[in-house]
Amino acid sequence: MRGPSDDDHTQRRLNELEVENDALRELVETLRAENTELKARIVELERKAGRNSNNSSLPPSRDDNEARAERANRAARRRAQREAKRKPGKQPGDPGKNLAQVSDPDHVVPHVPTHCGDCGRSLASAEVTGSEVRQVFDLPKRRREVTEHRVEWRRCRCGCETGGVFPPEASAPTAWGPRVRAYGLYLMNRQLIPVERTAEAMSDLLGAPVSTGFLAGLAKEAAVGLTDFATDLADALAGSEVVNVDETGSRVAGTKWWFHVASTSALTFLGIHRKRGREATDDFGILARVRGVLVHDRWAPYWCYDEAGHGICNAHILRDLEDVAAYRDQSEWAEAMADVLRIAKRRAENALAAGLDEVPIGQRKWLRGRYNAILTDAFAANPEPRGRKRNAAEKAGYNLAVALEYRVDEVLLFLYDLRVSFDNNQAERDLRMAKLQQKISGCFRTEAGARSFARVRSYIETGRKHGLNPVDLLTDLFMGRPWMIPQTT
Repeated sequence: MRGPSDDDHTQRRLNELEVENDALRELVETLRAENTELKARIVELERKAGRNSNNSSLPPSRDDNEARAERANRAARRRAQREAKRKPGKQPGDPGKNLAQVSDPDHVVPHVPTHCGDCGRSLASAEVTGSEVRQVFDLPKRRREVTEHRVEWRRCRCGCETGGVFPPEASAPTAWGPRVRAYGLYLMNRQLIPVERTAEAMSDLLGAPVSTGFLAGLAKEAAVGLTDFATDLADALAGSEVVNVDETGSRVAGTKWWFHVASTSALTFLGIHRKRGREATDDFGILARVRGVLVHDRWAPYWCYDEAGHGICNAHILRDLEDVAAYRDQSEWAEAMADVLRIAKRRAENALAAGLDEVPIGQRKWLRGRYNAILTDAFAANPEPRGRKRNAAEKAGYNLAVALEYRVDEVLLFLYDLRVSFDNNQAERDLRMAKLQQKISGCFRTEAGARSFARVRSYIETGRKHGLNPVDLLTDLFMGRPWMIPQTT
């Protein structure tokens, strides 16, 4: 028979087992939670490892070999698609870039036959039965042209002596003229050739030594002469209907600075500042005065200018969607949204080609309906987690869905106003050369040098958008009569 002591022992053992079981349950739940967290961490690390310039805002220079190959393949596919749509060679309506004969050549060299090619008789007095003209375009033989400026002093009958005035380009007993200055600055600022190589090239071309010190001072000299131009440029941009804006990092005297751009199809402002945010954009004095539309990449400081309208760069949205689509539970809605935006882009291009101001209302309603339906799917794929915060993988999809819902009017503005572009390529193109300058020539050594580069670059690129030759623009500048922006811009 079992005694009371045996029952007590069994009960104690049962109690111990229940405690151990509870501890094991708690351990299992902890391990499950850690496992879920680790899985999410693995997904996030895989996503970060797979990020490149094709699916994020990372620069192409950060791409690995696989991403570079993917980018090259994409470019090849795009070229193949373009080539499939058009015949090789010059396209209909394209003016082409071939040389055209001129009516007043600098030299005419006759080539007259002297003897008959059959019987050998002289053709000195023979009848002219036809002619053919070919023109050869070339540069004159390398030769410096030296102009001596002589100033005289003359004494008036009153006894006062008055002297003539040297022109601005005659700034010293010997000085390079405005065209040489223009070519030097063109090579450095437009073609981004380093100053030492520019000095070598100019010396070879001119047959006389050109110093790096002379070349290094050209940008500062030009920037001083562009003070009024810079004021007019800021005013013209502030009054524009649509302004594209962007920024990118640079190095000045070994520290991080920022290039900022504000541009249109006819204007380019490039500025550099220690700061990336609103302190910089306020200092430039442009964006706060814009009453049109600012097109940008959703960076927070741009939204501070609430008196302007806003359009979002959908190229950035497409990259964000591709990034989110890397998560399996987010891919369906992200890919569907990307497809809708691409369809919307084509509809906008077709409407613009047809001379319309906006995409037809029926198409807009359908596109917006699809957009909203996909957002519903996006939020369904991102339910609020219970008892924990969202992990990194969940945040990416949810935050993008929230942004697309909250900023729907700005994302789709290009459908309602065809002056607004689908993307921000205008600003990115105008900013790209500033980044390339650093890649070729390294960082700017001084703040003054960086500011001069930005101002001269603004002048050259704005002039080019008006169909003007950069060398002519710089020549006029060094002759003291810089080109100014037409008032109709």
